[in-house]
Amino acid sequence: MAKLLIDKVLNNNVLIAKHPSYEEVVLIGKGIGFNRKQGDFIETDTVEKLFVLKNEKEQESYIKLLPFIDNEFLEVIISAIGLIKQRTNSQLNEHIHVALTDHLMFAITRASQGMEMSNPFLVETKALYRHEFEVAAEVVRYIREKTGINLTDGEIGFIALHIHSAITNKNLSDVNRHSQLISRLVEMVEEQLDIEIDKESIDYMRLVRHLRFAIERVQKGERVEEPEKIASLLKEEYPVCYNLSWKLIKVMQQTLKLTVYDAEAVYLTMHLQRLQKKIK
Repeated sequence: MAKLLIDKVLNNNVLIAKHPSYEEVVLIGKGIGFNRKQGDFIETDTVEKLFVLKNEKEQESYIKLLPFIDNEFLEVIISAIGLIKQRTNSQLNEHIHVALTDHLMFAITRASQGMEMSNPFLVETKALYRHEFEVAAEVVRYIREKTGINLTDGEIGFIALHIHSAITNKNLSDVNRHSQLISRLVEMVEEQLDIEIDKESIDYMRLVRHLRFAIERVQKGERVEEPEKIASLLKEEYPVCYNLSWKLIKVMQQTLKLTVYDAEAVYLTMHLQRLQKKIK
């Protein structure tokens, strides 16, 4: 990137500048506004951990957040997002600056007042998005180190969802909906097979992953090969698991409002049978 003309200094960490391709942009970086004024030029490649907000809607939302955030906390949050970018080695969706800044601001405020927010999908999140969860745990450690504020494991789960949303360009509400759907499907499996799956076990992780990939295939409209002979064999051999897999698929179809191909039931039946045999 080249030199950008500073239009306005919003605070120590946020500037508005003129960009040759995107017109007005919001520049975010730890300490980039310090000792700078309107009309100065800023060389973007010399600024470490610089983020550029190009989307107008995101710019507007971010600017609205600024009056509510203590400058010191903002620096910590900017560095935390830098850490996420580094650890995930990916181009983060711009929305993370608004969504995660907003979330962390409230989380830090709640924690400093001794309030906790429960996270009903913590276990699913940890199994579904292992890497994002590890990065989120590092973010929480970083915040504790810099501010002395302890965020809970529940917050690690929430941050992990924000990270997953930013690296996959998925809407956070979709990510949440998938976690809720998987949670519901796992409950159905436990109920119908009359088993309790240890949420820390490899079996649980495999089940959650299987359901996650099935959901992703359905969303992409991907068809898996259907082994017809196996289907009729499974139906006869394992009627309980076969019927349960169809119940799960019906719930998937209703929730996602998309077609789920029959072959998914075959693979799901095999998975459920293995799980039942192992646990019982």
